[in-house]
Amino acid sequence: MRVARAAIVALTASLLTGCVTTPPPPQAFHAALNQEYRLDAGDRLRVTVFEQDSLSAIYAVDKAGYLSLPLIGSVPARGKTPEEVRVAVASALRNGYLRDPDVSVQVEQYRPFFVMGEVTTGGQYSYVPGMTVQNAVAIAGGFSPRAEKRTADITRQVNGKVITGRVVLSDPVLPGDTITVRERLF
Repeated sequence: MRVARAAIVALTASLLTGCVTTPPPPQAFHAALNQEYRLDAGDRLRVTVFEQDSLSAIYAVDKAGYLSLPLIGSVPARGKTPEEVRVAVASALRNGYLRDPDVSVQVEQYRPFFVMGEVTTGGQYSYVPGMTVQNAVAIAGGFSPRAEKRTADITRQVNGKVITGRVVLSDPVLPGDTITVRERLF
């Protein structure tokens, strides 16, 4: 009798270890949602220099994190806000090219996000502001038959560190996020 009870307890404990929940993501993970947008490779910016049509265009942040503009060359953009890039471009233009440049910088297209795991068509997709995990899964063709449909893992870069957190489907997605839909256990 004791051996049977011990076997049942051991079996139950081993089954429950597979049901351990993942701890919530660190506070910095969700704090990133309230911070100003930081640029990175893959972002496309509309730079407008008032009354300077030859300088006004759409520029991409290259893989090294720079914008390449005529006259002034490379401007650092990775990790900066569009406003910080605007100030840097205006300052560079003021340094020997234009007396008082009027510059604006706007995000034309955000860098893509990625979906992988138990979805119909994983891959890279264009980001749309206000997107949730559920929207991202829908864009990737929906869940596969084996998908865990209540939560997903998001990997994002926060303050220079890569953080992964398990979130519900209504959580927001940011540009550059990687969403992983896990396989359900049962």
